[in-house]
Amino acid sequence: MHNNKKHVFTFAYQKVLRPALPTYFVPKEYREFRDTLIEVNRILESGIEYRFIVKKMEVLGIDPLTKAAQRFYTRTSRALHYCLLLALGDYAHRELAVRVSDSLLLQWFTTTDGMVPRPYSKSAIDRFEKAWGKDEVEQLIYEVNRAVSERETAQELILQNELDLTHLWVDTTCITANIHYPVDWVLLRDATRTLIKSILVIRRHGLKHRIGPPEQFITEINKLVMEMSHTRKKKHGAKIRKTILRRMKRLLKTIEAHARRYYELLDQHWDQTDLSRKQAETVLSRMQNVIEQLPKAIWQAHERMIGERRVDNREKILSLYEPDVRVMVRGKSGAEVEFGNALYLVENEDGLIVDWKYMKEQPPSDSVLVKESIERVIGNYGKPESYTADRGFSSKANSDYLHEERIYDAICPKSVNTLGERLQEPQFGELQKRRAGTEARIGIFKNVYTGRPLRSKGTHHRGNRIGWCILAHNLWKLASMAVENRRQQDGCNRLIA
Repeated sequence: MHNNKKHVFTFAYQKVLRPALPTYFVPKEYREFRDTLIEVNRILESGIEYRFIVKKMEVLGIDPLTKAAQRFYTRTSRALHYCLLLALGDYAHRELAVRVSDSLLLQWFTTTDGMVPRPYSKSAIDRFEKAWGKDEVEQLIYEVNRAVSERETAQELILQNELDLTHLWVDTTCITANIHYPVDWVLLRDATRTLIKSILVIRRHGLKHRIGPPEQFITEINKLVMEMSHTRKKKHGAKIRKTILRRMKRLLKTIEAHARRYYELLDQHWDQTDLSRKQAETVLSRMQNVIEQLPKAIWQAHERMIGERRVDNREKILSLYEPDVRVMVRGKSGAEVEFGNALYLVENEDGLIVDWKYMKEQPPSDSVLVKESIERVIGNYGKPESYTADRGFSSKANSDYLHEERIYDAICPKSVNTLGERLQEPQFGELQKRRAGTEARIGIFKNVYTGRPLRSKGTHHRGNRIGWCILAHNLWKLASMAVENRRQQDGCNRLIA
């Protein structure tokens, strides 16, 4: 039982009994993973998990004296551990369901290793991830960061000293969306597939209208796409592509007319099928999403290929299913242009992510992000001592603001001469030298935790998943530090003995 004086709402939780992990002669890599996962569990059980779940019970109005409260706590604790595993291993929901069912270690971590193991299915894991709002996950991250910045908690978790959150290193990156490269004629093929498959669903459930074999439309659009791709090296290829696009436009108008008729048929006569209204609305919303965007997708292809006119990035359709994806001109080797959303990250000296912002809209200049970020940091941790970033964050307004707040300005200036002068300052040079580690931190976060690309669909779900990835990253970083310190302590104890 944990007792926290900050909460009037108290709850005595009976821990789930779980057997000890068996000892195997295993490779070093497995031992390191196991030891770190045990430390992650220890960090959560230090009171962080308890306070988080009890607060949710308080919000939901669950009576702590009932058996329902015990069941809620157990299930919520397991859900939290499953969500962390999703990010730690960059698993898909189906893959994680299989891995937990097959691994004693993962069953131990998720407390599903009783006499009769009961790991959860992929659908349950998906519900777990979406059970918490973005704000709740954010507060849990701040809770963890604040806890390890206190000496007593840090020593309890076998961290040598409390972690310093006063020096900040900053950068931005692009979180690539899970879409294919946005080729104009491939968007038209996507629209065809979605509409025809929806028509097939409606016909399969008993509603039919005059139409030829619907599958034939998919065959025709696939042929046209292949013809389009084979014109690259042909003589007069541009003229041939224009001709093929005109054929595509005629085909799409026929498909759109059929789709509208089937949309109205299902909307008006859904009660004549074995579908519920909610199921029917799922099909209708899928069709409506494409039907509404189809004229613009056709116009975009016409403008770029037949009219040979440039379409502004703000007006482009990059995906029919991810409307919030943006064109990010990065100008980097291997990533001249990326399609996704911007992510702003702030780390401390030990590599913990202490602040972030996932941007739905086209991102502003980096320099605009400084003030609001520092305000968030002050609200959650207190005033920082320094702020270090690259020249993209440099502006006179930011320098004046940092000076007013008495925060050391270690932003790289845009002027080469000014940079040379500032590098003579020992503190500025040391902070800028450390900034190289922030690039590595972003690479680790994107490659190990979010994956390339991020699997979640929709801006809301992607933002929520990024929160879970940040939480998993910070817990794993802290656990790795605790494992190393524990090994050093054990080595010293053996030498003394």
